[in-house]
Amino acid sequence: MSGHILAIDQGTTSSRAILFDEALRPVAASSQEFRQIFPQSGWVEHDPADLWASVAATARAAIERAGIDIASLAAIGLTNQRETTLLWDRQTGEPLMNAIVWQDRRTADLCDRLRADGAEAMVTERTGLVLDPYFSASKLAWMLDNLEGARAKAEAGRLAFGTVDTFLIWRLTGGKVHATDVTNASRTALFNIHTLAWDEALLDLFAIPRAVLPEVKACTDDFGMTRPDLFGRPIPLRGLAGDQQAATVGQGCFEPGMVKSTYGTGCFALLNTGLAPVASSNRLLTTLAYQIDGQTTYALEGSIFVAGAAVQWLRDGLKLVREAEETDGLAASARDGSEVYLVPAFTGLGAPYWDATCRGAIFGLTRADGAAEIARATLESVGYQTRDLLEAMARDWAAGEPLQGLRVDGGMTASDRAMQFLADILGVSVDRPAVIETTALGAAWLAGREIDLYPPAEDFSKVWRLERRFEPSMTCEERDRRYAGWQEAVARTLTTKV
Repeated sequence: MSGHILAIDQGTTSSRAILFDEALRPVAASSQEFRQIFPQSGWVEHDPADLWASVAATARAAIERAGIDIASLAAIGLTNQRETTLLWDRQTGEPLMNAIVWQDRRTADLCDRLRADGAEAMVTERTGLVLDPYFSASKLAWMLDNLEGARAKAEAGRLAFGTVDTFLIWRLTGGKVHATDVTNASRTALFNIHTLAWDEALLDLFAIPRAVLPEVKACTDDFGMTRPDLFGRPIPLRGLAGDQQAATVGQGCFEPGMVKSTYGTGCFALLNTGLAPVASSNRLLTTLAYQIDGQTTYALEGSIFVAGAAVQWLRDGLKLVREAEETDGLAASARDGSEVYLVPAFTGLGAPYWDATCRGAIFGLTRADGAAEIARATLESVGYQTRDLLEAMARDWAAGEPLQGLRVDGGMTASDRAMQFLADILGVSVDRPAVIETTALGAAWLAGREIDLYPPAEDFSKVWRLERRFEPSMTCEERDRRYAGWQEAVARTLTTKV
């Protein structure tokens, strides 16, 4: 079979579309940033119109740049920022408010109350998640309780809830399909990862009417056909996964024990644990990796809220650089001997700390330090946070033995300096693939696999290609000393509450 697959990757700060050929080679791409809305401290929103417009524009642009006959477009695969929550009118399709983004912390008090009532154990046992504003359930509850008339309309079946994937499927199909996949559903804190169904006890806990929920499908499934007017003819939607799970697929992490880490706005490390969920004793998340060909695979996940977003802060907040790409050069000029630590807890800290109320801090500054040292500390913060995650994973999965290597992807991996420091501070090899947009690659493979265009998982290694391997060069003594400084900085940050 021949043809092309369009991968739509709707992310936190931009939307992109990449067209892949029958050999899973990218042939054309388009991307577009959109507004980040901060109504007040700790609140983060997106305009749904921006999400949809950027997706439609980049999809059309990628097809046009490829110069292909639309008849050769065989299917669409979709991947998305997870947990971000939308609520819209089923009749008009209009959202009731802006999307509440996964980074948003407005529901911290609700999560604290539920935790104080002893609800977290049930949430974790059924969903593999912790009680945190990060996940969709508390965001949806906030919408229903704070938007006039929303709860009554929801109970009457007049409203539809969805994470970004569900909202885009609704728009792509002209309102004919209200669906999600198991990976996105597993990030709502409403989905039971053992029964693979919406959970009544969780719906009761968050007071969510079942009528608003989408249908849950496998990652390779029939998600409907696009409206004919969007691309000139209806195109089948056949693959779907949340961005981190799509990256896991795109990195070829199909074997238990394989780990990938994606560096975008945040950083997310996933460890394939096979066909059975592994409960974490170290505040990691137990989640679904993917469901393909009727088989469900689980993962341990560590979530860092701020990675590439810290570089954006250097550019847009501090204005230390004009372009994000300049950060490497600025960091390279930092003075030897400087030990500045940036803890980028701009919206709290994720795994393994899960503190929604602490905020970012810089430690170790002297009069000799300036923009270069802050830039270097910003890049290094990603390495330190990744070590936090991988050490927790090793304790949960490998009885404390270090994990053997890491596959990385995402825009921030273009920084050789950041990737070398990552290998140094972890003490393991770091593999950067030839296609660093592995999130889109995974979405494309899922769609192509569903229509038998692409090979099965066991043959994916023939497609995955290494671009560069970074080997650690730092001594064990220096590695441990610098990491101890990071741990002290985090400990001080955790005592700083807003």
